Amino acid sequence: MLKAMLGEAWYAMGANRLRTALTMLGMVIGVGSVVLMMAIGQGAQYAVAQTISTMGSNLYILISGSTSAGGLRSGGGGGPSLNVGDAEAIAELDGVSQVAPVHQGRQQLVHGPNNWSATVVGTTPAYLDARAWTIASGHPFGDSDVRSATRVALIGQTTADNLFGAEDPVGKAIRIQQSPFVVIGVLGQKGQNLDGRDQDDTVIVPLTTAQRKIFGTPFPGSVRLIMVQASSAEAMPAVEAGMIALLRQRHRLRDGQDNDFYVRNLTAAADSAAETTRVMSVLLGAIASVSLLVGGIGIMNIMLVSVTERTREIGIRMAIGARQKDILTQFLLEALMISVAGCLIGLLLGIAGALLINTMIDMVIVISGASVLVAFGVAAGIGIFFGYYPARRAAALDPIDALRHQ
Repeated sequence: MLKAMLGEAWYAMGANRLRTALTMLGMVIGVGSVVLMMAIGQGAQYAVAQTISTMGSNLYILISGSTSAGGLRSGGGGGPSLNVGDAEAIAELDGVSQVAPVHQGRQQLVHGPNNWSATVVGTTPAYLDARAWTIASGHPFGDSDVRSATRVALIGQTTADNLFGAEDPVGKAIRIQQSPFVVIGVLGQKGQNLDGRDQDDTVIVPLTTAQRKIFGTPFPGSVRLIMVQASSAEAMPAVEAGMIALLRQRHRLRDGQDNDFYVRNLTAAADSAAETTRVMSVLLGAIASVSLLVGGIGIMNIMLVSVTERTREIGIRMAIGARQKDILTQFLLEALMISVAGCLIGLLLGIAGALLINTMIDMVIVISGASVLVAFGVAAGIGIFFGYYPARRAAALDPIDALRHQ
């Protein structure tokens, strides 16, 4: 019985091919738009997630305070309010996984005839662990290098490309502030951060080396910032409260007195960026879904016309024994077939469009099975929803009146 109904539905669709094609066009455009927009939105989410993963997880940045001189105030990081002792004390707090004091700034680097300006980061070995930074070649420096202020350096891929080109940097020398440094390793690639800055355009050296031989400092042990990694996301609020209380006590700040340091939650900033892309993805999908609604209305409109045109046919079927249920099922199948056929074509066009965008503009596109299933399910649901009223109207016709219809 169902097979015969499907055959009849196929015949009805073929009897008015142009009208059927135009009816399906709404579903084709709707499903194609949904698939394409969801692919773009999920691609944006993936790109942000990849960028966030390069920053490290559960991170806080403590920035030293500002200074005032002659009525002029420096920005954050300009004052000597943080030091290595603060970092060592923070490392003893519960819930703290890694602590890395940092002293950094831009410097001109020289290797042979090549020179390049990059960010030089003076820090401890814990910095690489906190940032989840790998070593592509060579090896990292250790605590002994920090204690003895060894002139060794780890360089990022961008810096390596501009100073060494195709040459292997490991074991070669570069000059920073006229001091020779031996490159002992090349960092794994991280790409841009959330600010759009190239994280691979960097040089990492032991903290004491940076303090004594590159930047200098009038206050022994002072650092510009401290990077703190909590052991888990759940431990972050307690770690933040503990750091603030500890530093206020160590810096002898009275009640009501402002902190002489700044706390930045990198995880919160990353989560905010991720939430923005999620909202954008939902918004793109919602906008594209409007075309699905329009396609559904088109199906209902054409099915109503079809019911009117086939009223006499419906009367004949009822006269020879067809039940209301059979007429309802027949027209529902026709609406569903139009919707599903349009959906399949729309899926192919949407996927093809996403791949074309990925090829032409090198944009990250993610086509997930879930988005395809959602688009297909919604399209089928729309076919049934908008096809039900015309089908119900056909099934409710009086056989005598239907037979008299001209």
